Amino acid sequence: MTSKLKLLLTGSAGVAALGALLLVPGQLALSADHLDPPLRADPAADTTPDIAGDIADIFAFHDANNLYLISTFGGPAAPSLGGFYDRDVLHVINVSTSAPATSADIAIRFRFGPGANPGEVGISVENLPGVNGAIVGPIEQILSKDGVRVYAGLRDDPFFFDSQGLRESRTMAATLPAPQGIRFDNQRSFFHAKNITTVAIEIP
Repeated sequence: MTSKLKLLLTGSAGVAALGALLLVPGQLALSADHLDPPLRADPAADTTPDIAGDIADIFAFHDANNLYLISTFGGPAAPSLGGFYDRDVLHVINVSTSAPATSADIAIRFRFGPGANPGEVGISVENLPGVNGAIVGPIEQILSKDGVRVYAGLRDDPFFFDSQGLRESRTMAATLPAPQGIRFDNQRSFFHAKNITTVAIEIP
């Protein structure tokens, strides 16, 4: 595991979910984030939100040797909460490698279910490039097959955003022009010390 992947997965702080990922240079990438879809995942719209199906963020980056895809969901959550592993939710990362941007040239699918041992949670990841069959195994472990590695488990949410700064900036915009009305603080993140359920994939 490279240092970049380690940086995003440095321990925890204490029905279909779809993600879109575009790898075509020069084209716009569309994706979802926290509380999507709103009518299913936002507590303001649903008194029993589908937390396990709540898309958070998709991270994609590469080095000289590998492509890294990281999907997060079910958060941000308090450190006292565990991961969200719903066997009835099918997660799909649609990867477009050619125009148009909406083409799903590769659809990587994963879902959770009972593991091989009593009380264990497992994951099955299908349609991975270069992998014969699926990668299957328990969560909270690095699983390997045909040179591809997968990790699923609870991690510190790597996303950074100053929600308080956004609210204050919106309020100040009514009386002060930018940049005087901007109140963002790069030392303050709403996601600090909050957990997120994570699936990370490393592909040569």
